[in-house]
Amino acid sequence: MKTIKRISFAFALSFLVFNCSSDDDNNITEAMEPDFSGTFVQQDQMGRPAVNTVFVSSASKDDFNVTIPSEQNVAFQSMFQTNLEALSPAFANEGDQNALGQDAAAFTSLLATDVLNVSLDGTTTFYDGTNVLTGRALADDVITVELLLIFGGEDFTENPQFSDDNVSANDKTFLPSFPYLASPW
Repeated sequence: MKTIKRISFAFALSFLVFNCSSDDDNNITEAMEPDFSGTFVQQDQMGRPAVNTVFVSSASKDDFNVTIPSEQNVAFQSMFQTNLEALSPAFANEGDQNALGQDAAAFTSLLATDVLNVSLDGTTTFYDGTNVLTGRALADDVITVELLLIFGGEDFTENPQFSDDNVSANDKTFLPSFPYLASPW
């Protein structure tokens, strides 16, 4: 019986030691080209942060996620508008607009085509007071901008309790050069 226990202990110890080895530096791996063969299926659509999460109804998530952006407005704008009007008191009355001067139909037409626009010849920002949705800089407070456009009304003053996520900066300063993101804490 002692022999079986010793063999079992020796086996368990060798298994543990072998699997806890940190000698991974000597592994030689071949450089491989990516394999793009096969069939790929889009699983998620997230051009602008939180748009899909907030405005696409649960039953429509899969359809929205595989619809190409050029067809999203026709397929989903009315659902976006219904959800916006149910969600935001800033769009409760006929003629209500956001700070961009858009009524519910115009704003949801913009949102329903869920792409992140990029300005090739101007400022790249989500919103800086002048430029709107011309891209996204890392330091842009995207969620607060979206909340302001949804709840803030014509001059960003309506519904202040809903118009700010109260996160005003990243937890670490962005780097001035690539890779721009600070190392994890």
